[in-house]
Amino acid sequence: MKAIRIARTGGPDVLELQEIELPPPGAGQVRLKHTAIGVNFIDTYHRSGLYPAPLPATLGGEAAGVVEAVGEGVTAFRPGDRAGYCTVPFCAYAEAANVPADRLVKLPDGISEEIAAAAMLKGMTAQYLLKRTFAVQKGQTILWHAAAGGVGLIACQWAKHLGATVIGTVGSDEKIALAKENGCTHVLNTRTEDWVARVREITKGEGVPVVYDSVGKDTWDGSLDCLAIRGLMASFGNASGAVPSFSPGILAAKGSLYLTRPSLFHYTRTRAELQETADDLFDAISTGIVKIAVHQRFKLADARAAHEALHSRQTTGATILIP
Repeated sequence: MKAIRIARTGGPDVLELQEIELPPPGAGQVRLKHTAIGVNFIDTYHRSGLYPAPLPATLGGEAAGVVEAVGEGVTAFRPGDRAGYCTVPFCAYAEAANVPADRLVKLPDGISEEIAAAAMLKGMTAQYLLKRTFAVQKGQTILWHAAAGGVGLIACQWAKHLGATVIGTVGSDEKIALAKENGCTHVLNTRTEDWVARVREITKGEGVPVVYDSVGKDTWDGSLDCLAIRGLMASFGNASGAVPSFSPGILAAKGSLYLTRPSLFHYTRTRAELQETADDLFDAISTGIVKIAVHQRFKLADARAAHEALHSRQTTGATILIP
C-alpha cells in the first residue's frame, strides 16, 4: 500500500510517498481501510522534530474508513463497520492501518467518514478544553486564539451554544467574517490592532477567566495580560513556535494565574473517556450545535502541498487527505 513517510525531520520536502507492506492485524488490532485522513498542526510538529518521533515514520494520527479485518480477541468490530480514530500516532497518512481496537470508535449514522476525519481530533480537543480543562459557563466571556482555524471554528460554535461570549482572534481581515459566522461576538486581528487592549475594553477592564491559545510564541505574553485575576491559560499548541522559557513568578505577578498544557491523549486515556468524548462530539454535530467545514482537500500523494498550506496560515476549517 501507499503511505507518506519521513526518514528525517525538516520542512514539507521531507514527506515522501512510499510503497510499504502492511501485515495482517495482530491480537487486539483492527485493520482500517482509510477513506479520509485528517491533517493537523501536530503532524507538522512531528515532521519538523519539535515533537520527537521515532524515525523512519508514517505521519498522522487521525483517519476514518471501513474495517477490513480484525485480529485475535477483537469482538467490538467486524469487517464492514465504519470507524475512526484520532489518538493513534504515526499511522494515518496511508491507505490503511492496523490500529488498537480500544483506540477506535464506531461512526454513527449521519456522520460521514470525511466529517469524522475532519472533526475527531479537532472536535474532541474542543470538547475537553471547553468542558473539562475549563468548564465554560453561561454568561462568561472567553478568549480563543486562531478562531478561524480547525479547532477554533468548532470550539467557538460550541462555546456560543454553552452561553459564552466569545472573543476570537485571527491573523488577517479575510478571516474575520468566518469567525463571526462561527460563534464569535468579537473578532480581533492580532497583526493590525492592540488586541490585549481590546480584550480589556470588551471586559470593562476585568479580563477573561480563560484564554485558549494554540498559537504559542507570538501570543504568549499578550494572552497572560488578557486574563482576569486567578484566570486560566490553556496553552495547547505552538503554531507560531514554542513558548519561550519563563519564570513561574510571572503567573503570580499577573494575578495568581493558572497555567495548563493539556493534551487530548491524557483526556482520552481510558476507553470510557475516549468513547464519552467522541459521543459528545458526534451528538453536537448531529444536532447542529457544531457544523464541520472541510475547506481543503488534497490527495494523499499531495501531502507536501497540504503541509505547505498549513504553514502559510491561509487555511481555514479542516484539511483532509483522500487516499
